[in-house]
Amino acid sequence: MSLGNSLFNARRKSGLSQEEVAEKLGVSRQTISKWELDETLPDIRQSKKLSVLYHVTLDELVDFDIKVKEIEEVIERTSEETQQKIDWTQMWAKKYPVLASYKQEVKTGVYTTKLQEMLTDLKRTYGYGEEDAFLVLKDMLAQIYNAKKA
Repeated sequence: MSLGNSLFNARRKSGLSQEEVAEKLGVSRQTISKWELDETLPDIRQSKKLSVLYHVTLDELVDFDIKVKEIEEVIERTSEETQQKIDWTQMWAKKYPVLASYKQEVKTGVYTTKLQEMLTDLKRTYGYGEEDAFLVLKDMLAQIYNAKKA
């Protein structure tokens, strides 16, 4: 996605018009339009003001993805009680079918024992609670996976 598209999507998400943004930044509406059409670029100070105005970091503004932002907001607004009602394995299995079938194929007991030992070690060594130890282990697995993809 281009910077112009990112600026456009961030502005629309914040509910501001080009005129409102221009007034707050002390530039013309045409300047905002040119930024959003990738005809010109805002300087770093203007970019920082835009990120504050749009309630995103400068990094997020440069790489603003409206769909990702909307998903993040839905997750943040979802209560813990509602999250507990969701069968996450079933939901993810729609995208990754192996999650629905591996239990019939894999001898999970062998892995469960080893994973439980790792969880116990994380809790004992670092004082993590059950959920935090699980999240650390999950994140470590994700890092291994991502390193192999790169």
